Amino acid sequence: MAHNYAKLMFTDAVKHLQEENGSRKSYARTETDEHHNNVFGVKEIQFLINADSFYMASVNENGWPYVQHRGGPKGFVKIVDENVIAFADYAGNKQYISAGNFRTNNQVSLFFMDYRNKRRLKMVGRIQTVDESDINLLNKLEPVGYRARVERGYLVSVLGFDWNCPQHITPRYTREEIQPLIDTLAYYQDDTENAENILNQAG
Repeated sequence: MAHNYAKLMFTDAVKHLQEENGSRKSYARTETDEHHNNVFGVKEIQFLINADSFYMASVNENGWPYVQHRGGPKGFVKIVDENVIAFADYAGNKQYISAGNFRTNNQVSLFFMDYRNKRRLKMVGRIQTVDESDINLLNKLEPVGYRARVERGYLVSVLGFDWNCPQHITPRYTREEIQPLIDTLAYYQDDTENAENILNQAG
């Protein structure tokens, strides 16, 4: 559990509920931990640069939360600084809910999933929009060879992050991850069929 994340997320209501359910003492210790978890280490950097998607939550002017998926090729999340990440925002359905929410409230929550290895990383911070006029930065954020039009970019100053436990995560695999297995099965299937054809011809 992260010191900074706990500081931001453990409100009085949360602490009271932890007290009621017997977990307050253990979580209170994490709030004084020397690891503040607001600066990326090697573990976080490796996780983020290999991410191909995440979930992003914003809050609108009426207090309603909104969650949206963001994805791209591995490496589309850029590490700008020890606690700053950036990514391109592609043209979509033109609802602009997240983009509109960020105009009035720059608080953001991000949730990264690694389904294959049953890992998840959550973080909170302040988000800044990079518009079309900043060509140099947008060019740096645009993934090479990815067929999507970049409409804007985002910079996120991460204030705190936390690694979640692996419970209840159903492992899932991308096409890229299972393709070698498919190719191996196809090879042996072809090899078996060829062997059967030879035997049939010989018979």
